[in-house]
Amino acid sequence: MLRFLAFRTLAAVPVLLVMSLVTFVIIHMTPGDYGDYLREMMITQGHATFADANAAAQTYRIEHGLDKPLFVQYLVWMGDMARGDFGYSFFYNKPVATIIGERLPATLGIALTCHFLASLFGIGFGILAATKQYSWVDTLLSLFSFLGMTIPRFLLALIILYILAFKMNVQELGSFYSSQYGGAPMSFDKFVNLIQHIWPVVLVATFGGLAYNMRVMRANLLDTLNANYIETARAKGLGEAAVILRHAVPNALHPLVAYQGVVLPYMLTGEIEVAIIFSLPTVGPAIVSSMSIGDVNVTAMLLLILGATLIAGNIIADLLLAVLDPRVRLGEGTA
Repeated sequence: MLRFLAFRTLAAVPVLLVMSLVTFVIIHMTPGDYGDYLREMMITQGHATFADANAAAQTYRIEHGLDKPLFVQYLVWMGDMARGDFGYSFFYNKPVATIIGERLPATLGIALTCHFLASLFGIGFGILAATKQYSWVDTLLSLFSFLGMTIPRFLLALIILYILAFKMNVQELGSFYSSQYGGAPMSFDKFVNLIQHIWPVVLVATFGGLAYNMRVMRANLLDTLNANYIETARAKGLGEAAVILRHAVPNALHPLVAYQGVVLPYMLTGEIEVAIIFSLPTVGPAIVSSMSIGDVNVTAMLLLILGATLIAGNIIADLLLAVLDPRVRLGEGTA
């Protein structure tokens, strides 16, 4: 197992390098840079002349290496990262590592919470739907999963935001806590207040993942229940609950566990979409704002981290498969 983990980790290095290059190039394909944003601000807010603002923007580009060829900028960026320096944010006026430290833990915490809830309820509803095939329970759950997979997450977030802001007159939607808890140490009341602020994000991001997990689990379990070894278990006199939970469910989980390799990025993107709608201080709004003003160091680093979660998710999924089924080993066949 350790050999397998080491092999997959080493194999991820060239993938990350290619991903970093592609990410960096795509970001720079958009017209303009932070110098253009600086020039606009000087003209519109500082009332500078175009010539003065343009000269200041060009000076800023030279000082920060934005005038160099793209490949040179990429090599400088990668060299800084190799030394543990993720660059400096032009807009936030602080190191990118500080921005990541402020926003990434909350993003991952929400995404992992959504992943846990989507897996728990998705698998449970999938088992219930498969064991109640063609009943009203199965029909209702199938409709629920259809809605979860077809309704865009941003649309659902906008609907919830409209209801909260205009129908229920809920205040302070764009933060994790109410103003009275700002700077206060964590307590039970503050934790409850946190849940009151982030539940729309958790609900929307969980909804789609839950629906997919339920559909996959239902289909897999229905196939497994028709297998010969399940009939053998029944013939031995085992109760239906024991047949389902001890024999059918563990085998039906294999494809679902393999899917977990992409579910973490899915949950992250779901959190990002909803966080943008609700203006929460997570990774999503930082990516959008940095892209709009040409703050390339922030955009490139955050997108690279999101890409790395896909690689990490696949490695974790392979390890979970090996734990679930001892036959799954490197070079020892597949489940």
